[in-house]
Amino acid sequence: MTQPSPGHSITLRVSIPAGPASATDLVAAVAGTGAALTAFDVVEAAQNELLVDVTCDTLGAEHAAEVASALTALEGVTVKKSSDRTFLVHLGGKLESTPKAPIRTRDDLSRAYTPGVARVCRAIAEDPADARRLTIKRNTVAVVTDGSAVLGLGDIGPEASMPVMEGKAVLFKEFAGVDAWPVALDARDTEEIISICKALAPAYGGINLEDISAPRCFEIEARLREELDIPVFHDDQHGTAIVTLAALTNALTVVAKQIQDVRIVVSGAGAAGHAVVQLLQAAGARHIVVCGRHGVLDPEADHADPHRAWLATHTNPDGVTGTLKEAVVGADVFIGVSAPNLLDGDDVAGMADDAVVFAMSNPDPEVDPGVAGRTAAVVATGRSDFPNQINNVLAFPGFFRGLLDAEACDITDDMLVAAAEAIAGCISAEALNPHHIIPSVFEQGVSEHVAAAVAEAARGDAVHRRGAAAEAADPVPALAEGVIA
Repeated sequence: MTQPSPGHSITLRVSIPAGPASATDLVAAVAGTGAALTAFDVVEAAQNELLVDVTCDTLGAEHAAEVASALTALEGVTVKKSSDRTFLVHLGGKLESTPKAPIRTRDDLSRAYTPGVARVCRAIAEDPADARRLTIKRNTVAVVTDGSAVLGLGDIGPEASMPVMEGKAVLFKEFAGVDAWPVALDARDTEEIISICKALAPAYGGINLEDISAPRCFEIEARLREELDIPVFHDDQHGTAIVTLAALTNALTVVAKQIQDVRIVVSGAGAAGHAVVQLLQAAGARHIVVCGRHGVLDPEADHADPHRAWLATHTNPDGVTGTLKEAVVGADVFIGVSAPNLLDGDDVAGMADDAVVFAMSNPDPEVDPGVAGRTAAVVATGRSDFPNQINNVLAFPGFFRGLLDAEACDITDDMLVAAAEAIAGCISAEALNPHHIIPSVFEQGVSEHVAAAVAEAARGDAVHRRGAAAEAADPVPALAEGVIA
């Protein structure tokens, strides 16, 4: 981390001698450590003493301890308590269940529960489709993980994954009004996870797979899509792909290039890289080169899984070979969904004129954004402290909002492309520039635009499927002459 972050914010409760000099010394001491002071609040005042809360962003635990030591070293200053503000947010979890139907009288109880609830149960038993209309299924998503590939933390297990899954559920609600709930599974076997998801599906309108390691995530998603009648979305794959396509659409507009003409190098052949490549191809990209740890994927090599083998045989039509550094020479676009510090400024300088660099490894990108920006025309990262943050929050809340509103049963490429186009369209032609190719996650209306586009695509897909089914059925006999229909 290169600068203090709100993710490492602390509040120190400090006793200081009364008088302006003491407060000034306190502020100066915090600044001297390199921390960013964000608040200075007087908690209690006495004739000779002040009790104050000093809040600042730090670089991490060691830096926070350094700040506390710097304050303690001041004459007459005592640090009474130190609080990590991130841990405070997570105390007791970040979610709660709130009833929509108040129960204040016997009549309320009779309708919401027994005996009236039995009538609703019978109605659903007679027509299971009514579950979407009469239960939480119409607006509820299961956020399912096994904790095997959590953020940049790796395999930390289901319990440790819960803060992330809770956070995901909060984002669903805040940005799209979708009720989501964490489902952290103590299971690693692919068949067991599939079986559990199928068993819990009746209560949910969709499943968002999250932080499940490759290659198991591919089979789990494919099987669940095939065997369930609710949409299944793997955010690490398709959320990343949607936002990447949205950002690339606008970046190419900035540099006046067409997606079908540019050569794109993708670093990362895992879940995210696979989905990004597939969606870019669906949007018209024709010249994509994929690199793994050992360089450009070789179609003749034996690959660890069929998805990596698919990438090797369905990309690189020009036969590029060599390392990642060799592959990016002359490339128009670099997309990194892999590991930090793989490229340097010379590598970016060797790309084509008006190059586009998406270095999305978090927290440390594939190439330093400041260095890349010296020669690349457009630079984007996955971080919030640089321009052009490529963040899945722009996609998944609105995407599921649209799926639920359309009562979709599946997810298609048309829906993914529609979501990307909706996100890209949130930046007007007048506002589009190299440092503003994608909206902020806090920009009003993004989720609504995505939801509307996805719902329209989903309804169009449903109409197409019904039409195809009708054509496949026995044709309706022609009416005899003179017979009125």
